[in-house]
Amino acid sequence: MAGIFGRGHTGTTAPAMPPQAPVPAPPVSEDVETMGSPLPFARTSVPPEPLVVEQPAVAEQPLVVEQPLMDGAVDEIGVAVVLGPTGRPVQHFPDPRPVTGPTHARVISMCNQKGGVGKTTTTINLGAALAEFGRKVLLVDFDPQGSLSVGLGLNPHEMDLSVYNLLMERDVRIDDVVVPTGVPGMDLLPSNIDLSAAEVQLVHEVAREQTLQRVLAPAIEQYDVILIDCQPSLGLLTVNALTASDGVIVPLECEYFALRGVALLKTTIDKVRERLNPRLEIEGVVGTMFDGRTLHSREVMDRLVQAWGDKVFHTVIRRTVKFSDATVAGEPITSYATASGGAESYRDLAREVAVRCLDV
Repeated sequence: MAGIFGRGHTGTTAPAMPPQAPVPAPPVSEDVETMGSPLPFARTSVPPEPLVVEQPAVAEQPLVVEQPLMDGAVDEIGVAVVLGPTGRPVQHFPDPRPVTGPTHARVISMCNQKGGVGKTTTTINLGAALAEFGRKVLLVDFDPQGSLSVGLGLNPHEMDLSVYNLLMERDVRIDDVVVPTGVPGMDLLPSNIDLSAAEVQLVHEVAREQTLQRVLAPAIEQYDVILIDCQPSLGLLTVNALTASDGVIVPLECEYFALRGVALLKTTIDKVRERLNPRLEIEGVVGTMFDGRTLHSREVMDRLVQAWGDKVFHTVIRRTVKFSDATVAGEPITSYATASGGAESYRDLAREVAVRCLDV
């Protein structure tokens, strides 16, 4: 017997294969029609109702949604303004004006106790974009992992001096440690794993929270902007960075766990402001790794704007593989892929930071 598996198949002796009755196919279709009969019956009485209900919903939706978003801002033909990823009207900021006269650096910390939110990427590329606009920038790698230094092409094992030596050895000056980067107008204060020992040794120092502020003092008159890349924790090194800073920018990945940790960071910033650094203020929160195609990213951005309001930067940094490629190449995205969307995003962020934080 050939069987249902074709000629030559001898692997079964089950005699009940044909009696499984694929024959009742017609009755099955009849049963389906019988079971389905209430559906067409119900539909005969329903069709007009969806049409009546949906028409007003479509007519009312623009009135409910568009009116608050327009906020009185329309173009020449009365069309609502374009909304950005933050749900607010898109803002265009001018290029920073050239620096004239003596300079006094504004010190800004990139701070978030959660790792992997884009602190180092933002520090490198924001600094490079500000340097493109004529600002003299110093980047401070204040993370024992040394990611900022590696991201700019330095080998952490080949450093003669690092920020650790500057903190712990009084005969080391800042000019001895600062190294130039491949970006004109941007210098680096490098770091490596040695910095992890500083957090333990500083515990026994007098005024330990002001140590970084003391060693950075000579650079205040040499640069326009000093950006500090903090470690992903709220320990003594981060407190040192906040004490030395005029402001804080919080890079925040558009993801739920990153959003949860911002409240704890704000509590730490408030304590530093009250007890150590009265001039410290939150410059803003910048959304990073944003993917507008996902509902989750959009929901996190909405919650962020609800919680922080105007403190959220209009500029949003979207996900792109170019950031990883630029890191491997050891240079900012503004020079690695100068015409890419990521490079333009950080130039937009630099314009916004100049208006918000640098008063230009």
